[in-house]
Amino acid sequence: MASPNRLIVAVTGLPGSGKSVVARIVAEELGLEVKVMGDVVREETMKRGLEPTPENVERVARMLREELGRAAVAKLLAERLEPGKSYVLDGLRSVEEAEVLARAGWRVFIIGVYAPRKQRLERLMRRRRSGETVWEILELRDASNIELGVGEALALSDYLIVNTGSLEDLEFEARRAARVAVCGGDP
Repeated sequence: MASPNRLIVAVTGLPGSGKSVVARIVAEELGLEVKVMGDVVREETMKRGLEPTPENVERVARMLREELGRAAVAKLLAERLEPGKSYVLDGLRSVEEAEVLARAGWRVFIIGVYAPRKQRLERLMRRRRSGETVWEILELRDASNIELGVGEALALSDYLIVNTGSLEDLEFEARRAARVAVCGGDP
């Protein structure tokens, strides 16, 4: 499926919701490159001489937002995007981030991915990153994401996927969302 010029399909959701899987499938469906917004923060963490632990990444994310505003990560990412090209963004954290990208000339389509806390916890435990504990996953990452604006981004998404079924169900919904993003209407 050909993608339109200057489209950003931004995927948002809490940790473990399935947003990275959705981003990958949408990118595959549309033939687009995926940019992971968390990578920007991890790179900035290392630039500041810190180990990219969950605590340090969360701390640097807060510092960036204090320095550059709520849309800090999108501002940094926008500098790295090629004008005229379309992308899939994994990890939109706020409506302000979407607004920065829209002001820079992209049409932004937000896909929200929701999954209940218990399912997210089970998924995160299976893919646990080194150094993380169950409580870090639940308390640190959820609280931080909600504070950063993920809840509002989910509420205002253009397409919402409730990820409570199988991987096949998620893939079907992600491909459907990709079609809606390109068409701007019903798939």
